[in-house]
Amino acid sequence: QVQLVESGGGLVQAGGSLRLSCAASGRTFSGYIMGWFRQTPGKEREFVAAITWSGGRTYYTDSVKGRFTVSRDKAKNTVYLQMDSLKPEDTAVYYCAAGIDYGTRWASQRTYAYWGQGTQVTVSS
Repeated sequence: QVQLVESGGGLVQAGGSLRLSCAASGRTFSGYIMGWFRQTPGKEREFVAAITWSGGRTYYTDSVKGRFTVSRDKAKNTVYLQMDSLKPEDTAVYYCAAGIDYGTRWASQRTYAYWGQGTQVTVSS
C-alpha cells in the first residue's frame, strides 16, 4: 500500500530554514500530484504547496510564495519542502499528501487520497 513518511521538522528561530522530506512508497507516482498541507490546533488543514510528479509543475499558497520551494527526486521517490525565512505563523504540523493529478483542484484536500502522519514545525520569535 501507499506510504508517505515525513521527516525534517523541528524547532527553528524566525528567519531560519528547514527542509521537510516525504518518502513515498507503495506504487509508482507517475500521474500523481504531491502536496504539502499544514494544520494548527483549532484550525482547518490548509494547503501550502504542491508539485506534479511527472512534469514538476509547482503551486504555492500566497503566504509562502518566495519563501518555500517544493521539489521532488524521482530516483529517491521523495518530495521536499524547503522552507526559508520562516515566520512564527508558519508553526504547524506539516503533512505530505498524494493524489491523482487531474490538472485542477490541487489545493483541495479532496484531491489527495494518501496522507502522511505529519511532522511538527515550530518557529520561535
